[in-house]
Amino acid sequence: MTVSRRALAALVFGAGVGSLATEIAASRLLAPYFGSSTIVWANLIGIVLAGLALGYWLGGRIADRRPEPRLLGLIVLAAAIWVALTPFLARPFLDAAVGNLDDASAGAVIGSFFTVLLLFAPAVVLLGMVSPFAIRLGISDIATAGAVAGRFYALSTAGSLLGTFIPALVAIPLAGTQRTLLATSALLALSASFLLGRSALVLAAALAALVAVPPGAVKAEPGLLHEEDSLYQFIQVVEKPDGRRLLRLNEGVAVHSVWRPDTVLTGGVWDAFLALPPLLDRPLRSVAILGNAAGTTARALGVFYPRARVDGVELDPAVSRVGREWFGMDDIPNLDVHDADARPFLRRTDERYDLIVVDAYHQPYVPFYLATREFFRLARERLEPGGVLALNVATVPGDERLLKGIAGTLTHEFESVSVWPALRFNRILVAFDEPKPVLSTELLDAGPPALRPLRELLLRELRPYGRKAKRPWTDDRAPVEWVTDRMIVEYAARGGELDEDFLPTAP
Repeated sequence: MTVSRRALAALVFGAGVGSLATEIAASRLLAPYFGSSTIVWANLIGIVLAGLALGYWLGGRIADRRPEPRLLGLIVLAAAIWVALTPFLARPFLDAAVGNLDDASAGAVIGSFFTVLLLFAPAVVLLGMVSPFAIRLGISDIATAGAVAGRFYALSTAGSLLGTFIPALVAIPLAGTQRTLLATSALLALSASFLLGRSALVLAAALAALVAVPPGAVKAEPGLLHEEDSLYQFIQVVEKPDGRRLLRLNEGVAVHSVWRPDTVLTGGVWDAFLALPPLLDRPLRSVAILGNAAGTTARALGVFYPRARVDGVELDPAVSRVGREWFGMDDIPNLDVHDADARPFLRRTDERYDLIVVDAYHQPYVPFYLATREFFRLARERLEPGGVLALNVATVPGDERLLKGIAGTLTHEFESVSVWPALRFNRILVAFDEPKPVLSTELLDAGPPALRPLRELLLRELRPYGRKAKRPWTDDRAPVEWVTDRMIVEYAARGGELDEDFLPTAP
């Protein structure tokens, strides 16, 4: 059978768009349940590559046995149907597999993830079959075989580029993950119509019509106020029966901001930073919060240190918008919100701060470029003389490798470094650009009376850290993800649970 090379070219281009659009959408479909950590991306990319490799092999074999254009069209049509079914099948399955992540161990999350990825493998395998099959059909003369293969692989790659950027930058933020997958399936069916004719066109129209189906809540639960897919992550706001509002990102294991109608204190890690200003030799005048989220720390600073000017730096503008709408961020005095990445912000600003708070880890990782000598040197340059740098470092009980890596690097750039084991899963690193102040009982009377329990805890538990890393982390080498991945996997293997504890300021 003969077939137009233009029809094959259109099919190959559409399959290229579909394969990468499916992968990008898959990452966003999984993020609310499993996050977007290096582990998640490594497994997603690995399984997609394995599926494509299997598809290449199968496509070549089948094309040699049955070089029929109609069969190739049916393969693409099957992929279109599978992609269209994915958002409707995946979410009930994800809910059943994961259950309540607040009570799940990391082992359950990671174990379920591998099972869920099987939802995407069939479509990827089918789309991987397209290029070798199309090359087999497109070759009419062995003398032009190389040109045909090169042309089709170039078209497939061009389609993959489009399938990467359009969903990530336009479709998912504007229309959501479900509609992006449905639009992708309609495009695949349209591509198949070049070989199958009107029947595939009818199916493409039917799949396109499904875009009108309301996606509903991704993770419906009592008290859900808002959820959205931003350019960076999945965002969810939940209100609890006691009136608390929680900001959750991606899988929701960590809460990134808390708002209460009657108090700015939370009992969480945000309160820990309120105990640090008395370590200065002067009243607190200026603060930079790198990782402002919805403004929990800034809100408390506005109440207990109302004369301090606060620059809240948040990477995701959608999170800042949610903070204004649901967490009262517009009502925080002396807060200027900057939608920017933390390190470029510090590099550009001419401001100097008494206190710099680094609370920007993207669960569960500290961004590597915020854990290097170069960043710490920059942070020190942005401190006023006698200023303090404080970092929130996630840990698990019995494993301090991440803490030691960051603290050991800090000691190369700061005069003294101390560790405060504030919470079970959080260590506060406190770095001074001058010799560490001598802590005495006078600290207890310095600062707001309501924060005295925090200062008592700080006085009792703050310990110096003097072990310089033999090989400090740098922009060239900072194995944050590797250390964190091992920490999580080993903790899960021990059956560790994600139970919370609270500071004495808990309401």
